[in-house]
Amino acid sequence: MKTHLTRRELLRSAAAGFGWLAWTGLATEAAAEAANPLAPRAGHHPARAQRIIFLFMHGGPSQVDTFDYKPTLQQRDGQELPFSPAKLVSQGTGRRLMASPWQFRQYGESGAWVSELFPELAKHVDDLCFIKGMHTEGQSHGQAVLQLHTGAQNLTRPSVGSWVVYGLGTENQDLPGFVTICPTRSHGGVQNYGNAFLPAAYQGTAIGSANTPVSSAQIRNISNPKLTLAQQRRQLDFLQAINRAHNDRIGGDDRIEGIIESYELAFRMQASVPRLTDISRESKETLKLYGIDEKPTDDFGRQCLLARRFAEAGVRYIQVSHSFKWDQHSGLKAAHERNAREVDKPIAGLLTDLKARGLLDDTLVLWGGEFGRTPVAQGRDGRDHNPQGFTMWLAGGGVKGGFSYGATDEFGYYAVHDKVHMHDLHATLLWLMGLDHEKLTYRYAGRDFRLTDVYGRVVHDIMA
Repeated sequence: MKTHLTRRELLRSAAAGFGWLAWTGLATEAAAEAANPLAPRAGHHPARAQRIIFLFMHGGPSQVDTFDYKPTLQQRDGQELPFSPAKLVSQGTGRRLMASPWQFRQYGESGAWVSELFPELAKHVDDLCFIKGMHTEGQSHGQAVLQLHTGAQNLTRPSVGSWVVYGLGTENQDLPGFVTICPTRSHGGVQNYGNAFLPAAYQGTAIGSANTPVSSAQIRNISNPKLTLAQQRRQLDFLQAINRAHNDRIGGDDRIEGIIESYELAFRMQASVPRLTDISRESKETLKLYGIDEKPTDDFGRQCLLARRFAEAGVRYIQVSHSFKWDQHSGLKAAHERNAREVDKPIAGLLTDLKARGLLDDTLVLWGGEFGRTPVAQGRDGRDHNPQGFTMWLAGGGVKGGFSYGATDEFGYYAVHDKVHMHDLHATLLWLMGLDHEKLTYRYAGRDFRLTDVYGRVVHDIMA
């Protein structure tokens, strides 16, 4: 005679079976999510933004030469830094202050200071929210780039885009939730858009790489010239039946479920991606807006236009990388001018285009590098890495336009007021997307992990 009840039997019989109904409802919901891990999901609170476009300036733009105007630095050019410089900087960096070689002016109703490096972007300052007290730990590119992209300097962790898609799914089931255009191969490489221990469905999909002109960049293996779609569908159905049968035999494995879904998504992408990456139907005015078919803006302009097209199509997280060009240990003036000419018009065009299409209100645009640069000279005419204080900016997606938050000291060396750590930035990005960084967790190896680890605060003061 049976003398005990299983949990399922108890739920069926107790309290008129309401517990069983609740359990089966949750089980059905979990099964549906497992069957389609990219299905749209509600966040923890109402979102200000529906998607993020990250414009990554790989190498570290100089804050004191772009958006963080320091009159004292200009006045004391050639003098000695009056306090101790940061430790662990590269060899050859002394204490001689080096004024910016570019003039700054105030723009817009906000009166924000912008250097002459960015004449087109300067026209949009009333849409920009500058964070001027950024700081991080990574002294080297490898450390800082990984922390920017994954929240960790030296461990394998999921990237920001993967966390966003894990939390929210995607709005378009025929496209990946996370796309990275011409990503860097160095300083973390694929880890910067990898899923790490999250299910495979949440990894970023790369289009080209930093060494590939975007005009010829494609998602690899997006088409099969040897088989028709009908033939591929029959092949895939057979393979998926084997995968599902194996998954059932072992009692379910999210890695296999992720593979099954990724195969289905890849099949659907054959029809959707080529249309999206074909910009030939864009108007001449739009191409001109982004600086396409012009030197030196063509390549980055194409990346920015693709970012708008992916955002418009419902991709949650899009990264555009300007790699690896902003690391001016010497030759600051010539190289920063070249870099700015390549990106200034395309970024201004992206903001203009998003605004005209009504997309900027719920698209969060983020601009910046892994760190800034020192106000003291390295060698004759360079600047060293500076994670102690630098500038990033946001636009759209629920942030205050024409607003500056935080500050560095009078020379632009250390963040001193309303400091924002990289963990704080990540927490704030998630919050604007409707996600609480303390609740967005994933259990792995017996521990609950999150993007911000055990750190991070949401910077509510920058929100509109």
